[in-house]
Amino acid sequence: MLSGLIALDGGLLLWIQEFIRVGFLNPFFVFYTHLGDFGLLWIGASLILLCFKKTRRAGALGLLALALGTLFTNVLLKHLVARPRPWLTVEGLQFLVVEGDPNSFPSGHTCAAFAAAGAWYRALPKRWMGITALALAALMGLSRLYVGVHFPSDVLAGALVGLFSAWLARRLGQRLPILGEESGNHGGL
Repeated sequence: MLSGLIALDGGLLLWIQEFIRVGFLNPFFVFYTHLGDFGLLWIGASLILLCFKKTRRAGALGLLALALGTLFTNVLLKHLVARPRPWLTVEGLQFLVVEGDPNSFPSGHTCAAFAAAGAWYRALPKRWMGITALALAALMGLSRLYVGVHFPSDVLAGALVGLFSAWLARRLGQRLPILGEESGNHGGL
């Protein structure tokens, strides 16, 4: 069962390399994936949201979700699972970005993206803002596959851990009076 998943993961990456990767898109995906390094895109956006009264709660929840996601992904799971990066195991894979961390599971970039977007989704004042954040999070996950630094199951796990972190941040946020009331209420996440 596990060997079948590993083979499917590698096959999907090779398929992406063969049929999805297009030379003129490479600079965009390399740039976008680097925006997620250390969660900088999501931390920066959360800090900007903190500056405005209508989005302050979304920014605070985003930062809390990012902290939880980092704890779950980069501190705990990556070291417990210790799955090697695809370029170390998939024959013929050409990666576009070099990662210093040899551990692949789950994707920290994807976790951060979905932690922030999931936290913002219900807290932002307009539904389209939350949907846009989730679309950008999905694009981050795709970028990690496109540049060849994660397996599809790494990205899926990162998204799930990120969404769990967002949910937990919202639950904790309900108990912290400093975070105030929710301004948006879009259901779902």
